[in-house]
Amino acid sequence: MKSTIYEHIRKKLKQDFVLESPKDKKLAHFATPLAFSLAKELKKNPTIIANELAMLFKEDRYFQKVEAVNGYLNFKLSVCFLDELSQKALNSSENFAKGDKKSESFLLEFVSANPTGPLHIGHARGAVFGDTLARIARHLGYKFDTEYYINDGGKQIYMLGLSIFLCIKDEFLKEKVCYPDEYYKGEYIKDLANEAFLHFDKDFFKEENIDSLALWAKDKMLLNIQKTLADSKIYIDKYSSEKTFYKDIENTINLLKENGGAYEKDGKIWLASSLKGDEKDRVIIREDKSATYLAADIVYHKDKMSRKYDKFINIWGADHHGYIARVKAAMNFLGFDENKLEIILAQMVSLLKAGKPYKMSKRAGNFILMQDVLDEIGSEALRFIFLSKKCDTHLEFDVDELKKQDGSNPVFYINYAHARINQVFSKVQKTPKDIINANMNALNEEALNLLFEALNLENVLNDAFESRALQKLSDYLKNLASLFHKFYNENRVLGSENEQSLLKVFAVVALSIKTGFSLMGIEAKDKMQSPV
Repeated sequence: MKSTIYEHIRKKLKQDFVLESPKDKKLAHFATPLAFSLAKELKKNPTIIANELAMLFKEDRYFQKVEAVNGYLNFKLSVCFLDELSQKALNSSENFAKGDKKSESFLLEFVSANPTGPLHIGHARGAVFGDTLARIARHLGYKFDTEYYINDGGKQIYMLGLSIFLCIKDEFLKEKVCYPDEYYKGEYIKDLANEAFLHFDKDFFKEENIDSLALWAKDKMLLNIQKTLADSKIYIDKYSSEKTFYKDIENTINLLKENGGAYEKDGKIWLASSLKGDEKDRVIIREDKSATYLAADIVYHKDKMSRKYDKFINIWGADHHGYIARVKAAMNFLGFDENKLEIILAQMVSLLKAGKPYKMSKRAGNFILMQDVLDEIGSEALRFIFLSKKCDTHLEFDVDELKKQDGSNPVFYINYAHARINQVFSKVQKTPKDIINANMNALNEEALNLLFEALNLENVLNDAFESRALQKLSDYLKNLASLFHKFYNENRVLGSENEQSLLKVFAVVALSIKTGFSLMGIEAKDKMQSPV
């Protein structure tokens, strides 16, 4: 809607301008401060300019009213135009708020948790954000692919195998063992040890087989991670193994050296990242000639940025903030445009239960499992709460609040608006298709503003995607539900003179809620168990 209006106004004004959306829709649906920017150029008062511009829109079918107010040019949409949009939406609900196919392409890497343990609640935030970003992008017409980078090389995988090996010796073979401080703990290690003891022959459990045990356990953990993601309605297009990039480490380091991006010192090879804004240089090859995690990550990003995408997005935990400069420095040295690599940091999450800190998982050892929270509140509540605040801000929530079946629970509150509308249609034994041609000319301003808000979803989606502020979608749905509940409680609908046209407005509201929820990975409910 906004893009259509913008293009229409631009043709009349014959220039680009800023189109704003005033909070008070009684004043205007859209407005522009263009007259202020033209004032200096034309050497005229902005009020005079705004009045002159308003004259260009006389008898314009898009607008009920275009007027100059204190130098602003205010646009009030016509019933005719809103009705056209409503009919189009209800005739093709599967295409509602969709964007045209776009040429820009994206590759998103997210989650990428080490396959050495189950996903914890910190992983959940980036996972939900990334999946929703992908859903919205595709809905808007972008090519948007997703990838999980599996850290299946290095010391942490061996430590997984060693942890299971020692657990088997201790628990099943009854041998005395010494546990390293850094070994993995938690019930999941015992579960893997039990499964491994049943899977392998007893004589398999020797030190020379720890690597094989580690690879077996890594695959098991990856399946566990994929199940948790699937339970959250998160599916990733491609999984890339860190180990597959090892073969290109030497070639990549030689290229870095040629471009002044790497050097040898003290028996190590260093990335000269301080030349590109990092606080210091970083080791990429140790004295024993083994590659650091950064070395493999550089090769992975080199491979990734060689693919034909316009933009590369990574979602990392907030503790990776210092890692950004070194990776971007490496990409610059390798000849890539590091500005094409966008890093989104997911901040920490604090969970409460009945106002007290949520208990750590015994299965995990020292953190809260994503699966435990999913089992308690379900994927829809989990997804909504993680999309309720900007990803780079701290989030705290109480799981008990999300289980309430009343208006204090935002998921329930929005769902109830959708269910209420469905119930109204059931009462009159009609479907949205039955009232699609209802005349809307007699609707009051409040009803038309509710309709405008319902039709504004595509603009919200574009804004949320472009700013990477997905909480704008959850805020929009809460506001739309609030406007609907207020209107429904204050106005007679069934049996009124405007019943058909109001049902048409309600149908668009329901479609907007259903579409918005779907993009958040939530299914809008047609019935609720209890009223607000």
